Amino acid sequence: MTRVILFNKPFDVLSQFTDKGTEGTARRTLSEFITVPGVYPAGRLDRDSEGLMVLTDNGKLQAKISNPKFRSPKTYLAQVEGTPTEGQLEQLRAGVVLKDGPTRPAQVELIAPPDLWERDPPVRYRKTVPDAWLRLTITEGRNRQVRRMTAHVGLPCLRLVRWSVGEWSLDGIAPGTWRDA
Repeated sequence: MTRVILFNKPFDVLSQFTDKGTEGTARRTLSEFITVPGVYPAGRLDRDSEGLMVLTDNGKLQAKISNPKFRSPKTYLAQVEGTPTEGQLEQLRAGVVLKDGPTRPAQVELIAPPDLWERDPPVRYRKTVPDAWLRLTITEGRNRQVRRMTAHVGLPCLRLVRWSVGEWSLDGIAPGTWRDA
């Protein structure tokens, strides 16, 4: 029987079970939160991003979730610096050209600030610079893709939370906790 674990990865945690970083830099890893043997992450989530990670003991499912050819939708809540214009949102919807090539079109909408947990440390706040929240859904998963896409259109990302992967979502999962799917 395939096991699928849904984990809400906190900020500043590596999306792997061990840290192969430089000597003396004890960074937090998945092993601090998940002690289930034989499960592995289906894809990655940057250390400075938060949210849903799917772990499984099924290699085929792991590949299906993480391989861009399967176009598994991943939805993110992104707090961006600035006030998005319709033109900036349209650029994201059409796909943008990054250094590693064009992205697939994204579904994107401006949303009210979501009811999320507090981040530790908090996002920097600047009185003179407005911020906004976007809901973006992409079907690929390049390195730091959402951050690079929003920066490309002039909306630097301040906070990024992956809310869902395919049919699974973070709904009801507190940061640093997990449940079986």
